[in-house]
Amino acid sequence: MQKFSSLFSFIILLFFIFYTFYSSKSHSISDMDTPNQEFSTLRALEHVKNISKTPHYLGSPAHEETKTYILNALKKMGLQPEIQEGISIPKGGNMSKPQNILAKIKGSGDGKALLLMSHYDSSQHSSYGASDAASGVATILEGVRAYLSTNKIPKNDIIICITDGEELGLNGADLFVKKHPWAKNIGLALNFEARGSGGDSYMLIETNGKNGKMIEEFSKAGVRYPTTNSLAYSIYKMLPNDTDLTVLREQGDIEGFNFAFIDDHYDYHTANDTWQNLDLITLQHQGSYLMPLLSYFSESNINSLKSDQDYIYFNAPVFKLIKYPFSWIFALLIIAIVLFIGLIVYGKAMYQINFKEVLQGFGIFLIAINLAGFLTFGLWELIKLIHPEYKEIQHGFTYNGHLYIYTFIVLSIAICFKVYARLSKGTNIPNLMIAPLFMWLVLCASSAFYLKGASYFIIIVFFGLLSLFVLIRQKNPNPWLMILLTLPSIFILTPFIAMFPVALGLKILFVSAVLSVLLFGVLLPVVGFYKRKDLVGNFGLFLAVVFLILAYAKSDFSEKRQKPNSLVYILDADQDNAVWATYDKTLDSWTQNYINTDQNIAETYNANALHSKYGRSFAYANSAPIKGIRQPRFDVSKDTIIGNSRYYDICIAPQRDIHRIDLYTETLFNFEALRANGETAIDFEYSDGSTYNVFTKRWKQNLLTYYVNKNEPLELKMQFHKDSLPKLILYESSYDLLQNEHFSIPSRTKEMMPKPFVINDAVMIKKSFALQEYQEKKEDTLSSQKVELTQVPHINE
Repeated sequence: MQKFSSLFSFIILLFFIFYTFYSSKSHSISDMDTPNQEFSTLRALEHVKNISKTPHYLGSPAHEETKTYILNALKKMGLQPEIQEGISIPKGGNMSKPQNILAKIKGSGDGKALLLMSHYDSSQHSSYGASDAASGVATILEGVRAYLSTNKIPKNDIIICITDGEELGLNGADLFVKKHPWAKNIGLALNFEARGSGGDSYMLIETNGKNGKMIEEFSKAGVRYPTTNSLAYSIYKMLPNDTDLTVLREQGDIEGFNFAFIDDHYDYHTANDTWQNLDLITLQHQGSYLMPLLSYFSESNINSLKSDQDYIYFNAPVFKLIKYPFSWIFALLIIAIVLFIGLIVYGKAMYQINFKEVLQGFGIFLIAINLAGFLTFGLWELIKLIHPEYKEIQHGFTYNGHLYIYTFIVLSIAICFKVYARLSKGTNIPNLMIAPLFMWLVLCASSAFYLKGASYFIIIVFFGLLSLFVLIRQKNPNPWLMILLTLPSIFILTPFIAMFPVALGLKILFVSAVLSVLLFGVLLPVVGFYKRKDLVGNFGLFLAVVFLILAYAKSDFSEKRQKPNSLVYILDADQDNAVWATYDKTLDSWTQNYINTDQNIAETYNANALHSKYGRSFAYANSAPIKGIRQPRFDVSKDTIIGNSRYYDICIAPQRDIHRIDLYTETLFNFEALRANGETAIDFEYSDGSTYNVFTKRWKQNLLTYYVNKNEPLELKMQFHKDSLPKLILYESSYDLLQNEHFSIPSRTKEMMPKPFVINDAVMIKKSFALQEYQEKKEDTLSSQKVELTQVPHINE
């Protein structure tokens, strides 16, 4: 039996690693036969199917159909939904006219309301929006239906807000919180989102204050599968990944919980965001959040969830949610440091700690961590050189991304076994434990000062110190006790090792490698006793090669792993020419019909390149035939000087079906105000008594991006210094290149799909209009205050 104890312990460790992931959510879904008073995943899926039949971004034909479907679904429940419509121009300058869908379940009390929120618009131009965020809308529709079936009268009002224009700039949430009276009486919001098509749904808190009371109340609600931790939210706050709930927090001081899943990130905002690719276990997980929270917060006091203290928190198998106040951070750190030093002294006194072997342990551990980290980083850079097509997946997470994660985690553990097998012979395990525990203490000390949300890693240190104490006392400790003492480290750390590259992209694989070595360090009380470390290391290397081969086998594009590509037609009315342009650095058989690399003039059209999430600009542009596409009308109806300011009223009217207008100017310094379709777009802001112009903070002189619905014109009221007559640069875009009557573009093959996050499959018109030229023309002719854009001659730069 003793002969196989190492093998058994290794299997037990693998089992608990597996259990860490398995226990994070339910693995069965509720079907159509589920009682009416309960959430049914398959009933929710029917909503997802109906909402995500086609892309339904604001301004698309399907947008109206999607809105009508949700309205009818709410009416079938006996609710009286309403539409809130209006112009929204958040600080980012992305303007649209969203149509929010609102309904209320009246409560018996007079306290603040509980808000349930998701968004129904899909990402522009080709995403079906099944996960993002038809899944959120479906979760709310099914959850509210199940709640109403109980015939309960809630104590608090329950408000349902299905926002519009979230993908454009959080416009629907901006409109709701600024202009709807219901927003003034919300105590708590639950927002359902997605940034992929599967995996665990993570809970993230949005609060302007401290999170203590929110965590306390969340833990009381009885959520069965909470997946959350304070580190994830600390990282989330540092990333540009705002949601509708962020708007409510910033503009309405409304507390809230986000519930979002992020795995299978390669489907995010693509034509693969379909109901067929949505993980039903993930949809079930969303429902498992909503039902207990809806039941609890509809009855509890949510008038004030402000707190005077922050909490560290994290989930773990069996214990669900573990929490303690921030005030414990430094106390626990100091206790851990004292115990660490005390155990070294105690171990020295017990003749179990030898400083020479401790130094040797530091050398071994540093060799392992550097080998794993640098080898992972270098190999990933090499893989990107071998597969330049990976750059076309802007998410940073490839279709075979999970296989790369498995590869480098297994490789890192294999390196650890090989290094310790070769270099640690004759060294006592307690001496080898000092280095990893010291590194964990350094990490925890850094977290205490710079990333407090990660301070719960101190628990890993405490259990590591307990293991060290046992090792000092016993030369051959009970292996099952040692396994038990390593379980907290496995429960806490393995989800991060796996999910860091999913959340932040495969470029961060080396962090997973480093974390794998740090985990190995606290597993030494178990694996350090293995006599065949070299054999385990060899098996790990073999397994890493197998995963790498499998990743290579799935590195190509196919019907299930489509290559994202792009093509745009730009009619340059200033230069009286046209170009084909693409964002793709790796051309394919479809783009090569129009693009070649020999005569690239892309830089000409990147001076005011339209902004994209990942900053991608045109890679190639070639000459194209000029088509007779109708250009927009530019009407000036007012030109007045009052004091030192000049006022213009301008109307930009599309003469074809379009989806977007981007307005730029060559200079921003003398602008004073801009109103668009009756709403203030840009004005002076005040901070600490000083003033500054928001124009100076805009990206590459971008005044405004207007997402058009039903071809409504853009009406501008502009104010600037009387001696300044700026030149405006207009981009007008429609996403109809493949359907436009002026072109005969072939369909993509089944191995291709439209590239997300950029303007794609678009017919664009670029045109400049100088107010100085308008003024001169007006003074010369004295015949009209209206000038059509197509009549303005070219302005030399």
